[in-house]
Amino acid sequence: MSLAALRSLGLRPVRLNAAQLSTARIRPTCSPKYSRSFKSYPAQHHLTPPATTTTTTAAFATHKHRMIPTDIEKTLAGKYPAKAHAEKVAAFLREAHPEITEGLVYIESQKSILHKDSDQEVEFRQYRPFFYLTGCPLADSYVTYNLASKELTLYIPPIDADSVIWCGLPPTPADALSTYDVDAVRLTTPDLARDLSAASGTVFTYAPEVYPLTHSLSPTASHNTSALKDAVCMARVTKTPYELALMRKANSITTTAFAAAASRISSAKNERELYAAFTERCISGGAPTQAYGGIFAAGTAAATLHYIPNNAPLAGKLNVLIDAGAEVDCYASDVTRVFPLNGKFTKESEQIYSTVLDMQKAVLAELKAGVNWDDMHVLAHRVAIAGLLKIGILRGGSVDEILAARTSTAFLPHGLGHYLGMDTHDPAVGAVARDSASQDPLWRYLRKRGPLEEGCVITVEPGLYFCEFIIRPYLADEKHARFIDESVLDRYWSVGGVRIEDDVVITREGCENLTDVPKEVAEVEAAVGA
Repeated sequence: MSLAALRSLGLRPVRLNAAQLSTARIRPTCSPKYSRSFKSYPAQHHLTPPATTTTTTAAFATHKHRMIPTDIEKTLAGKYPAKAHAEKVAAFLREAHPEITEGLVYIESQKSILHKDSDQEVEFRQYRPFFYLTGCPLADSYVTYNLASKELTLYIPPIDADSVIWCGLPPTPADALSTYDVDAVRLTTPDLARDLSAASGTVFTYAPEVYPLTHSLSPTASHNTSALKDAVCMARVTKTPYELALMRKANSITTTAFAAAASRISSAKNERELYAAFTERCISGGAPTQAYGGIFAAGTAAATLHYIPNNAPLAGKLNVLIDAGAEVDCYASDVTRVFPLNGKFTKESEQIYSTVLDMQKAVLAELKAGVNWDDMHVLAHRVAIAGLLKIGILRGGSVDEILAARTSTAFLPHGLGHYLGMDTHDPAVGAVARDSASQDPLWRYLRKRGPLEEGCVITVEPGLYFCEFIIRPYLADEKHARFIDESVLDRYWSVGGVRIEDDVVITREGCENLTDVPKEVAEVEAAVGA
């Protein structure tokens, strides 16, 4: 779509702020190091994608067995930077409580849990705040950080002879000290209770963590259960080089998994076959855990944002949406692509796919530290509206009018993206958190608000969906119906939904795209059965 055409639809090259609903100037911001698709955006090409080179089938196929880059493995050869993380958390605590001169941070790991009425253990998932301060995957462990001495101490369970019979020997304190970036390793029994009884100052914990703390805490120490959670969440927003290396590795494995799943599309009969191909490649590539329950949604199921079944037949459907990501040492990737099941998009599917790709490219070209994420969310809606007006699904109004009416939320009901890290939806706190109570549908599901921080990782995942349950009420409301051409819309229900999602690091001057899964129309078409 040309600059002139977009201007005719109400897209103006003006800086967007909190009071304005206009788009911002595009800059050449994305680093090419980990992004195949973004080399530069000439400033005069406002909202116009750069020229692309068609990737051959063989080029996508090379992703199936690619190696983890050596610079990533070199970084990960060191220790997870637990002490740096602990001091980062402490800095946020001191900022919130400047009166603090001494005290203790105390966090428990995930406990071993059995299924109800069973001796089968629940699948273990380490408690993320504990891992952030230790890098330790062990259950039934504890960590303390002394705010005065800056000593980080890990407490691990002693050897249990009965457990050794079934599970083998656990690490000793000496083993753990050589493995993890901590100052000392002690035993949970008897050392933890003894050390807690000698604590002084304020002990900062998460609210549920009461045992053995409350049974051991010195009577001279105070107990704060409100400050630590926010401090840890704020510390986790920006990533260290080690954390970024873990996320690059997760993305690299995810790329091979997408290639494997895409190669099965032409022969598969059921969504579960694509799910199996994806997870097999993650496991064999060194990521046995998925970052979240993957979505393998064919046909109209792609209009369900968090589709769960992953077991429907593929016959008679147009496209399949795959939203999945490998996890490496508690760090996530989160990627979405859409493929035509027969290897070629229909006219309607390609129109929607191209519009979503334009939405993502427009946002990626704008990103840098300090850019307001609210503005980017609005920018995605504006490009969506422009595309739907060109297609003919929307009509009878300008981009500004349709945006003000919130009619575009019928087709893009979710937020543009979210923080990513140890959790797929990494936490946001305070003024930057999602306003779930908002009655404005434009903002209700935006998980992050406000300016982007240098060093944070965020997903950019615009989409357009044709969900009758969501759209029909808009058609019944004259406020929105006057902007929707139902006769044109009827040709698009079978498209289901299109979402394109990448993981990006925000830098001072732009962004670095961690996701290397091809996404141009020719690339994804060529990938089917490759």
